[in-house]
Amino acid sequence: MDDGLRLNTVTIRHLDHVLVSLDLHVAPGAILSVMGPSGSGKSTLLAAITGQLSRDFTLSGSITLNGRNLTELPPQARRVGILYQDHLLFPHLSVGANLAFGLRPGLARAARRVQVENALADIGLEGFHDRDPHSLSGGQKARVALMRMLLSDPALLLLDEPFSRLDAPLRARMRELVFAFASRRRLPTMLVTHDDEDARAAGGAIVRI
Repeated sequence: MDDGLRLNTVTIRHLDHVLVSLDLHVAPGAILSVMGPSGSGKSTLLAAITGQLSRDFTLSGSITLNGRNLTELPPQARRVGILYQDHLLFPHLSVGANLAFGLRPGLARAARRVQVENALADIGLEGFHDRDPHSLSGGQKARVALMRMLLSDPALLLLDEPFSRLDAPLRARMRELVFAFASRRRLPTMLVTHDDEDARAAGGAIVRI
């Protein structure tokens, strides 16, 4: 099996303009940082990987994950987890229900509750199951959004400036939590960031576009 994420001569065009042209491999457990100015195509690249590329853009080449050609699959079948700088929790759901949303369908109710409670303990939010997301601090929202994504059992992590709005101590803790998870699960990870410190903390290769 061809493990990890591979972008095989991937080119993304907007009208007649080549926005992104990459050929790269992210091995299981490795973190690739993608850096570049605003408008350089970083978020467009992530949209191509998740299958949510706007019709204004055209994609050539192939994107494979553990030997599967993602470009032939709908977004929901790609097993790609993505974390954004805006911690998009569902406002009408409790903290626990937000986390349960990430679990695979068909899991028994009692088993779902156990997994959610364990997840809350893992991120230091024991007793928060029935809390309203609006009552959380920014750091707490970040942890819930991260854990909801991880509970979906992704085969690839995409990180779109997820630490940019956190204060320095929390930013360091969140980086450690995300990068350690990726390493333990041997998940290929792509980090989009403007921040050199984030890229250095990731410890992997850096691509500038």
